[in-house]
Amino acid sequence: QVQLVESGGGLVQAGGSLRLSCAASGSIRSFNTMGWYRQTPGKQREVVATITRGGSMAYADSVKGRFTISRDNTKNTMYLQMNNLKPEDTAVYYCQATTLYPFWGQGTKVTVSS
Repeated sequence: QVQLVESGGGLVQAGGSLRLSCAASGSIRSFNTMGWYRQTPGKQREVVATITRGGSMAYADSVKGRFTISRDNTKNTMYLQMNNLKPEDTAVYYCQATTLYPFWGQGTKVTVSS
């Protein structure tokens, strides 16, 4: 079974920064796509950023210019650098990795105070 473990969430003031990490079991080169999603109560989970096996990156319009997705293949870890955080970024952030179907981590909570 694929294991994905997120870390790095916490409480930060608006305008601050956080870096989320997603540690994966096995080589992340085995995943076609990895990504970060977020969810708040009463809302559907939404995509934040994705990165393909070839390194192509895509971002939700709401985070463009503020968030950066990256990965370290030697550490089997994906990252989400979040800068200039806003209260509307408050959510549980989930790591996803896809082979034949998507795998999900347990999530890490990010709270941005105004």
